[in-house]
Amino acid sequence: MSQYPAHLANTYWRSLHYFNLYRMIAAGILLLAHLFLGGRNPFGALAPNVYVLASVLYLLFCAGVAVTIQTRWPRFDLQLSVQVIADILLITVLMYSSGGIASGLGLLILVTLAASSLISRGRLAMFHAAIATIAVLLQQTYLSYTQTDAGGYLQAGLLSIAYFAIAGLAYVLAKRLTASEAIAQRQRVDLANLDAVNRLVIQDMQDGVIVVDGDNRVRQLNTQAERLLGPLRGRRGEVAMDDYSRILARHIAAWRESGDISVLPLRMPGGNRSFRARIIPIGDKRALGAVIFLEDLSRLQAQAQQLKLAALGRLTANIAHEIRNPLSSIGHAAQLLQEEEGFDATQKRLLEIIRDNTFRLDRMVQDILQLNRKDRGQPEAIALAPFLDIFRQEFTQMEHIAPESLVIEADPALSFNFDRLHLHQILWNLCGNAWRHCQQQPGSIRLAASRAEAENVIQLDVIDDGPGVPSAIQAQLFEPFFTTESTGTGLGLYIARQLAEANGATLDYIETTAGGQFRLSGKGATS
Repeated sequence: MSQYPAHLANTYWRSLHYFNLYRMIAAGILLLAHLFLGGRNPFGALAPNVYVLASVLYLLFCAGVAVTIQTRWPRFDLQLSVQVIADILLITVLMYSSGGIASGLGLLILVTLAASSLISRGRLAMFHAAIATIAVLLQQTYLSYTQTDAGGYLQAGLLSIAYFAIAGLAYVLAKRLTASEAIAQRQRVDLANLDAVNRLVIQDMQDGVIVVDGDNRVRQLNTQAERLLGPLRGRRGEVAMDDYSRILARHIAAWRESGDISVLPLRMPGGNRSFRARIIPIGDKRALGAVIFLEDLSRLQAQAQQLKLAALGRLTANIAHEIRNPLSSIGHAAQLLQEEEGFDATQKRLLEIIRDNTFRLDRMVQDILQLNRKDRGQPEAIALAPFLDIFRQEFTQMEHIAPESLVIEADPALSFNFDRLHLHQILWNLCGNAWRHCQQQPGSIRLAASRAEAENVIQLDVIDDGPGVPSAIQAQLFEPFFTTESTGTGLGLYIARQLAEANGATLDYIETTAGGQFRLSGKGATS
């Protein structure tokens, strides 16, 4: 069967099975016709015993062939040739025992030749026709030798010509059929590839995508659509849109009727998620189906917020750069005034206010300018345990804190892929906040590094024993200029998150029952 396409192997074996079924029915009819009709039919008139024997052998042969077809042994080509040759020989014997060409049994060989040629794709058509011609001519010759009034050579010749004609015709049809099958197979492969590409494209889209057919059944959908509408319960192509999302199904029905509603702002019942549905027909007719694009409005709003924050960052950076020199002049002038004598307590207090606020503004300017340079980092593999030890020494010395106030829990084998200066600044901001809000006792601040369940993700937690962050303001923690302290700039956590994102990491607040906890999650360094 190696000469035949693998995807058509079952088809050829099935055709051979049906061919054998036809052969078995024909042999049974020939035998029954002789047994029950007796002398009223020409079958077996010349040699009844030979006819019965050949018919029985034909039936037994068909039964044996049924077994070999089922087991598919021996190979397909060999089985087909043996069966066709056996058909020709047994039908020739039946034809002889029924009086030769005049019995009409030679026409059965035409059916055999046509069927075998189509099954074999015409490869052995002429060979089988030649064997049939030789068998018929030999039968006619033997009949003429034994029967003086046999005649029939002209009929035998015409029948032989018919054998070759039917074989040639079947050969042409088989070749065309083979070409059609090849084209159909290529088209199936192209369609399968196109479908796979479509699925990949749909799955990779940020918007939700749903494809419905003319009967409003869900044919395809991507992960984003399931996040918006929920998982599809059932097989694709079998679930009705009305069963999946009634609100969207109603709008699709209205769109089919009027054709005016193409962009629809929708809100899921019982939820706070809203999205926008854009319906595009497949082809020129709306009845053929449609593609529905679902845009998550919350994602669009988040993107708009990010753009606003980015624009705000650029604006504040420019402003900070412009006010830095005047601010330095104000601070320097205030310092010179403090060195003068003759100021009373009120005037000195005013000078202190100028100095403190100048210092605060200068810190804010430095933070903004540092944030503007966040993209210039150089990530490297950082061994966390020694890095955190050095950081603890620097932080406790600069902030005048007892070293035992900050505890480190880190596996020596953990490494972080991060910019060293960025990580240092993030931890400084987080630990500074933690120290201001904790109980300022030994172990009040913990730096805990661990490996997350996700592959190659490191988590670095900054934990304190303070009151934690109220739930009402957690959503605003990382917004620029948000602060709960009169002396704060409101940029510390915002800068820390921006630096984390510049290194492909995330910084989040983890709500706990006691204390505050910030978690920095990023890629581990590969060895």
